[in-house]
Amino acid sequence: MKFLDEAIEKYAEAHSTEESPLLKKIYRDTHANVIMPRMLSGHLQGRILATFSRMIKPKYILEIGTYTGYSALCLAEGITDDGKIITIDINEELEEKVRASFKESGLDEKIDYRIGNALEIIPSLTEKFDLVFIDADKENYARYFDLIIDKVAKGGFIIADNVLWSGKVLPGKETNPDKDTNALINFNLKVHNDKRVENVLLPIRDGLMILTKN
Repeated sequence: MKFLDEAIEKYAEAHSTEESPLLKKIYRDTHANVIMPRMLSGHLQGRILATFSRMIKPKYILEIGTYTGYSALCLAEGITDDGKIITIDINEELEEKVRASFKESGLDEKIDYRIGNALEIIPSLTEKFDLVFIDADKENYARYFDLIIDKVAKGGFIIADNVLWSGKVLPGKETNPDKDTNALINFNLKVHNDKRVENVLLPIRDGLMILTKN
């Protein structure tokens, strides 16, 4: 997942606003007690998500893939006073831990945390989202995009994580790509050719695809 020289990445983190004590706590707990801690956004990406949110000032945010709640709290930093973030995750085993972190943040009234299959939940949502963050099962990225595109406000943003997939998406990199790699290759091509959005792929951490709805 690391494409930058480690010293440069540490320099970037050292010259970015520090994480809150709660985010540091979530980071430590996730790495100590939760399977696959690399799924966590982390300091630099978290500050980037928070900055995007503060710039956009969204009223409604949708997050697909809550994990331990780190990215949801970063995204919630820029939300309007009357706004909310809906965050969806299928892993009920983490629910108690995540709800406790949201309550500790003081932002829990703005966070609508739902446990279930996002493919089933998204069609029932009626909000027009100003910002969507996709960071769930890679195989369904294209399906998530198709489900949400009409629910995104004009000028709204979609951010998809892990689109570089440790470099596996590069042509010729994998002789026999697995299903997740193929799904991300197809997703990147799909959104790049979709005239409903403008896109830029940022080589930050494991790759962020930033889409703006036309």
